[in-house]
Amino acid sequence: MKRIGLLPRIIIAIALGIALGQVMPMGGVRLFATFNTIFAQYLGFLIPLIIVGLVTPAIGDVGTKVGRLLLATLLIAYLDTTLAALLAYGTGSLLFPSMVEATQMTTTLGKATAIAPYFNFNIPPMLDVMTALVFSFMVGMGIAYLPKTTTLKSAAQEFRNIVVAAIEKTIIPLLPLYIFGIFLTMTVTGEAYHVVRLFSRIILVIFALHIVILLYQFCIAGAIVGRNPLRLLWNMLPAYATALGTSSSAATIPVTMKQTLRNGVSTDIAGFTIPLCATVHMSGSAMKITACALTICLLQGLPHDPATFIQFIMMLGIIMVAAPGVPGGSIMACLGILASMLAFDNQQQALMIALYIAMDSFGTACNVTGDGAIALIVDKFYRTKENNEQTA
Repeated sequence: MKRIGLLPRIIIAIALGIALGQVMPMGGVRLFATFNTIFAQYLGFLIPLIIVGLVTPAIGDVGTKVGRLLLATLLIAYLDTTLAALLAYGTGSLLFPSMVEATQMTTTLGKATAIAPYFNFNIPPMLDVMTALVFSFMVGMGIAYLPKTTTLKSAAQEFRNIVVAAIEKTIIPLLPLYIFGIFLTMTVTGEAYHVVRLFSRIILVIFALHIVILLYQFCIAGAIVGRNPLRLLWNMLPAYATALGTSSSAATIPVTMKQTLRNGVSTDIAGFTIPLCATVHMSGSAMKITACALTICLLQGLPHDPATFIQFIMMLGIIMVAAPGVPGGSIMACLGILASMLAFDNQQQALMIALYIAMDSFGTACNVTGDGAIALIVDKFYRTKENNEQTA
């Protein structure tokens, strides 16, 4: 029998958590609360290591290939990713407060922790999150620009493999059980209905936003290259549909390449920008994370002022470059800054994971379709530069 994907397992876990939370004896609920407590400790231990393991080699790899074309592509991808997140924050600031009020929530997510586990033990992280971030940037830049750092680069890449294996072999398989435990305890405390009701509305806003993002991306690209933006976007729809089905930017690269060439991008530029943007361009994903994070901040009374979120979004655009090619990799890489910058606890991080994975396909589709717009812009700049050099 074909293995059930992560998204169906998350959906099943949420449904079972809500259903069984109404009938399960408190002894059983406490058993799952115990598992969640231990798993949350393990996840908290891993978060700084995930940052070191993913961010360090990502910075080192980019730095060793520095060139004008690479820097231009990276800058455009980063600006577009942060712009999409800022759009989500601005829209959410206008719409979400009234939606949160409409749910008439009288409880908070934190009450789920009132169900005491049978036992608990601490697994303190080896590094603080911000320490891990600064360390990763320092070592990554050292690998990129200092000579004779091949041993350190190799060690960073091997550690990345260990971290990715830890995510794939321990976090991802146990994640549905963790989500089940979260929604089980939320149902017992009377919170699950309100949360599901609220986020069913938020998801509709997020879906509308990802359409807006695609439209402005291709309007900008169309204006730069002097072509019909809707026709350019229409040509990219096969890549959108493929990403919607696979939930993988990497698996969609051949289709994205084919449709980008159909839009008139040169073979060299398409071959360079599309694989690169599959890793560094995360506009749809950043928009989802920002919208969901803002909603949870509003629910919990956490700081959500512009200064706080602008700092978070600027760091988000960098962190997501390091996301591994595993399901839910982007949100895993972002757990550290959710905790350090927005003060998210374990319950709130778990809800973010569930929400992100539930919309993973749409975020990926937005990411890869937008890659075609970036390829058009880079191709235009490259051809202009080439023509100027020939006439000089």
